[in-house]
Amino acid sequence: MAPKRSTLSVNARETFGSRATRRLRRDGLVPGVVYGHGGEAKAFQVPERDIRTLLAGGQTLLDLQIDGGDAVPVVIKEEQRHPLRGELVHVDCLEVRLDEEIQSEVPIEIEGTEDAPGVKEGGVLEHVTREITVEALPTDIPDRIVADVSAMEINDTLQLSTITAPDGVTFVADDLDEVTIVTLSPPRVEEEPEPEVEEETELVGEEGEAPEGEEGAQESSEGDGDSGGGDSDEG
Repeated sequence: MAPKRSTLSVNARETFGSRATRRLRRDGLVPGVVYGHGGEAKAFQVPERDIRTLLAGGQTLLDLQIDGGDAVPVVIKEEQRHPLRGELVHVDCLEVRLDEEIQSEVPIEIEGTEDAPGVKEGGVLEHVTREITVEALPTDIPDRIVADVSAMEINDTLQLSTITAPDGVTFVADDLDEVTIVTLSPPRVEEEPEPEVEEETELVGEEGEAPEGEEGAQESSEGDGDSGGGDSDEG
């Protein structure tokens, strides 16, 4: 289950635009926004170190306090990161009610890989689905779902339907049997390259055959010889 909620203190953000955003990041701040229940979105800024520490602990449900005001429970809906450096560049939050169920994306982690018989035999284990949607009260949203693969044999497939959801949590999918979490395939066999056959230059064609042109000349010569022999016999 999700760890105990922490309070994240932030300041309202009043300057906008790409130039202002770059200035914030240079100052070690991360811009963010929180959406309320039908209310207007509120922009804020938070020290990068504070939000990084909170996210490292796996927390997605927290209390957000803007400019020292009343803290409200929020869930982190999206973390935008730099495509190359991986640093956090923006965070989106959603204000929630603790007595209303919400849907959230939760990562799936696998354990027991080294113990799986199929892996020991050289099989290839592939983690197909790495995140699923769950529905639960904000306080019941797990920080992760664990899939045990320690009993998988070669050609086995682990479906979402075989995983037990935590208490109070529902997996959101049209058909749990159709959601593949892990597959274990036979070892990949590398095909040996075919030996290179040196192509000989066809100067005389196939073995025992005279090159084109010479054959005709040979037949002509033989014909002349036969003709000459005939004249000699008649004489």
